[in-house]
Amino acid sequence: MFRFSNAVLALALWAAVPALAEDRVTLGWGRMFSNDALGDAKDRWRTGGYQVSRVRGYDWQGALPQTPGELLEFRAAAQIVAPEDLVSPPLTDRRYATLLSFGMHTQFDWKGNDVSLGADVVVTGPQTGISNFQSWVHNMLDLPKPRVVDSQIGDGVYPTLVAELGRRLPLGDHVTLRPFVEAQAGVETLLRIGGDVVVGTLGRDDLMVRDSITGQRYRAVDGTRDRSVSLVLGGDYSEVFGSALLPDSGIAELSHQRARLRAGVHWQGEKASVFYGLTYLGKEFDQQSEGQLVGALNLSLNF
Repeated sequence: MFRFSNAVLALALWAAVPALAEDRVTLGWGRMFSNDALGDAKDRWRTGGYQVSRVRGYDWQGALPQTPGELLEFRAAAQIVAPEDLVSPPLTDRRYATLLSFGMHTQFDWKGNDVSLGADVVVTGPQTGISNFQSWVHNMLDLPKPRVVDSQIGDGVYPTLVAELGRRLPLGDHVTLRPFVEAQAGVETLLRIGGDVVVGTLGRDDLMVRDSITGQRYRAVDGTRDRSVSLVLGGDYSEVFGSALLPDSGIAELSHQRARLRAGVHWQGEKASVFYGLTYLGKEFDQQSEGQLVGALNLSLNF
């Protein structure tokens, strides 16, 4: 795993250096907001996150370039992970954690396969400032103080490498299957296999990026904007080797297998688009009583 990770990092850095030397333009922005308030509304576990992407390159012709580093995605994300109760959680529950990440990724075509390689720096703990912000919000709304922040996962910095390989397989004029494999090493180390099905035009000639929490894919560079409705279905299975969010010293014991199932609807209008999706997240630690439903929302307006 670690030899693979080092190879991914070396390739990503090697590919980016010559491409960074030339002028680029911003080709697009993408974002995904996720929160269990949009799902089962129980304010627990993978309770909320926001991921944003800015893509720089020379142009976009509706397909990935064949050269690594021609497209560069600058990605930032924030996330809150919480126990089941913010005031008096079960003794066997997971610890509260906050994460901020910043990274660079490149997407390209390799022998007909979609490849994404990237490196992120993931920061955890009170140093992110997210727990202070959540406490302030609770105070402003006259809600109980989240006591779990006092025993949260501590300050840390985790270089994290991510690689995904997928292949688009048309099943008809408006149906596409995209199986994929993914490897990650860093704040969480895992291998993942899964697939996504799109019924409609979403992703036909767009650059799509995967949200790390829900696995839902969002559009980071626009292709054709036909007025349409697309249905998205997907799922994946992961083998998890380690997680800084569920350390060996904690009471909550890491589950080494994870599963996600997701569905969503994307509406595209003339100057606006909306995506809403639901993802079922399976248990991430052995003492977790059940899975959870997390909603994902993307709104794009063009004037």
